[in-house]
Amino acid sequence: MAKGPDKTNVMRVLDQKKVKYNSFFYGDGTAMSGEEVASMLGLPAERVYKTLVSSGKSGNKYVFVIPVKEELDLKKAAKAVGEKSIEMLKQKDLLPTTGYVHGGCSPIGMKKFFTTTLHESAKEQETIFFSAGKIGAQVEVSPKDLENVIKLQYADITV
Repeated sequence: MAKGPDKTNVMRVLDQKKVKYNSFFYGDGTAMSGEEVASMLGLPAERVYKTLVSSGKSGNKYVFVIPVKEELDLKKAAKAVGEKSIEMLKQKDLLPTTGYVHGGCSPIGMKKFFTTTLHESAKEQETIFFSAGKIGAQVEVSPKDLENVIKLQYADITV
């Protein structure tokens, strides 16, 4: 379980749900790209995922979790959640909407639950890494265990 700096809310939720995870702390607290995070942790980039938040034409918010090297395909993402179109949430709206800052956004523990779509490649991974809800912290969780923490769907949502 977690060793190092204080536990994040994500880690507390995982503990509460009795989900096995590993935590990793890195850097000096400044945001960096997902590929830099993977490199810093010595991990293959295809196992490190980023959390993106979007807004649909309906006004509903959606969460997409994709490999850090990939780019979200807005058309595929909109189709996956049943929207005509979606756009990325503006950075200034991220903290008030999710409770997370850019570079520290996690699919677990947002202020409220939003429909969450995990890239289908995660099904092939034994474990994936994603933000622990704070810049400089990552958690490693099995996608199957993640399904027990938050309701999610899988889809091909990248370019």
